[in-house]
Amino acid sequence: FDVAHIDKWADVGPYDVIFANAVLQWLPDHATLLPALAGKLSAGGSLAIQMPDNLNEPSHRLMREVAANGPWASKLSGAAGQRTDMASASDYFSMLRPHCARVDVWRTTYHHQLSGGAAGVVEWFKGSGLIPFLSPLTEEEKTQYLEQYLAEVERAYPALADGSVLLPFPRLFIVATR
Repeated sequence: FDVAHIDKWADVGPYDVIFANAVLQWLPDHATLLPALAGKLSAGGSLAIQMPDNLNEPSHRLMREVAANGPWASKLSGAAGQRTDMASASDYFSMLRPHCARVDVWRTTYHHQLSGGAAGVVEWFKGSGLIPFLSPLTEEEKTQYLEQYLAEVERAYPALADGSVLLPFPRLFIVATR
C-alpha cells in the first residue's frame, strides 16, 4: 500500500487491482484521471470504482440552497464546486474502453434506513457531503446552517412510522479490466 494523492500518483505499476471507493468524486478531470489509472494496470488487472452519485438528490441540492440563501453565502460560494459533477455511464465507458478489454458500468440506488428521522440524514452527511459547507463556518454559523438544513431535510425526507428515514443513495460502479 502507498499513501499518495491519486491525481499525482507517480508509480507506474503494474497493478493487478486498483480500488477506489468513494474518493474519485472529489477529484476533477475524470477524462484524464481514469485512463491514467487504467494505464497502471497489468494485463488482466482491474480498476474497481464506486462513487456516490447523489449531487442531484434532495440531500445535496438542499446543502447548496441553504448555503446560497443564508448569511454565510459569500463564505460558501465555492463549497458546491468541491465535488466533481458525475459524467454519464456512457461517458465513463467511453473514457475507459480504449484502454481496457472490458468495462462494466452500473448505477444502483441503495435505500439506507436511518434512525432519528431527518437528524439521522444530517448526521450521515456530516462526515462527507457537508464538510465543504461546514468547514469555512464559525461554530455559531455551523449551528445555524445545520438548523436550516435540518428543517429542509425534514420536508424532503419525511419520517416513517417508526421514526426512521429511508435515504435513497445512488452510487455509480465501474469495473474496468485491462
